[in-house]
Amino acid sequence: MSQGPDGLRRPVRAGRALIVIPVAWIVAVSAIDVLAPPHIHLGPLLVAAPAVTPSFGGPRTVGVVAALAVIAQTVIGVLRDPDELLSANHEAQIIALVLVGTSLVIFCVLRERRAKELMQVRYVSEAAQRVVLPPLPRQLGPLRAASLYLAAEAEAQIGGDLYAAARTTSGTRLIVGDVRGKGMTAVSDAALLLGAFRVAAHRQAGLGELVAYLDRSVCWDLMEPGEAARYGETFITATVLDIPDRDGRVQMVSCGHPPPVVLRNGRPMTMDALHPAPPLGLGELADPRYHVESFPFDPGDLLLLYTDGVTEARDSTGTCYPLAERITGWTENDCDAFLGRFRRDLLHHVGGHLDDDAVMIAIERPAPPRA
Repeated sequence: MSQGPDGLRRPVRAGRALIVIPVAWIVAVSAIDVLAPPHIHLGPLLVAAPAVTPSFGGPRTVGVVAALAVIAQTVIGVLRDPDELLSANHEAQIIALVLVGTSLVIFCVLRERRAKELMQVRYVSEAAQRVVLPPLPRQLGPLRAASLYLAAEAEAQIGGDLYAAARTTSGTRLIVGDVRGKGMTAVSDAALLLGAFRVAAHRQAGLGELVAYLDRSVCWDLMEPGEAARYGETFITATVLDIPDRDGRVQMVSCGHPPPVVLRNGRPMTMDALHPAPPLGLGELADPRYHVESFPFDPGDLLLLYTDGVTEARDSTGTCYPLAERITGWTENDCDAFLGRFRRDLLHHVGGHLDDDAVMIAIERPAPPRA
């Protein structure tokens, strides 16, 4: 959140330098108006000076420029009509400048207050994200990991997308998911599932038992008093993985979530589930059987997990982000470097703004050092 001294000084210095523009405009208009023939009146152009100042200055700067414009208009009136202190025309222009200047100062005060409120919201959301969704550790046993959360809303840094990792005696368990819906309800459901996962990931022996426990946890929450109307309407898509420390196949249970992708030597392989289960929270309705499937994850491979905010991101023509096509040929071995390129490519595809939150996780199983 905080910026260094240089980051704060540059905007202030730029604003101070730009104030020369409205001041120069006031001087130029005043001089021309005084020297112009009597039937030419340029005084109304002075309003442009305070009007442009809010684009780079605050209430004080706008007030100073507006005051200078009022003084300039008064001086013009006195110099152009030496026999009369001020004509009715100049009085009307001065009153107009005072009203415009006052309105602009009020606007700047309200704008700064709104900016402070948004900054506070961002601070709170970032604090909540660090608590609910802390970044994955860079090292998960022998695995290397990196995670990235891209929020669709400018004022928020957290939504219904979720992820977590837990170490076991033989490997690492991961979950990535997406809560149906938006707002604080989705955040609450995400926090519930993450809490259940962190508690049970160490205790449940099998992956199927773990997913069944997570489904029951979500269903129990929806049956709380006052939440009956949500039953069957709120659910969480998720993929739960068990990655062994030693070379071996990754176990997976897919609950209606986009499939993982393994990148091997620049060639992506999508690990579609043959027997996907319904999303978490619908177990009481569907009576699912959780099939544990597996796929290879060899040394030197990179495993990519994500939410549908990635694959459903659309460009200006409405075309969804073609994940496998875009990452074909990428050979970044470092997780952070891969996610950095992934983030730039995704934002370039959508023109810089996502319509939905997106989570991206890269897991690398380092190749053994060459003898």
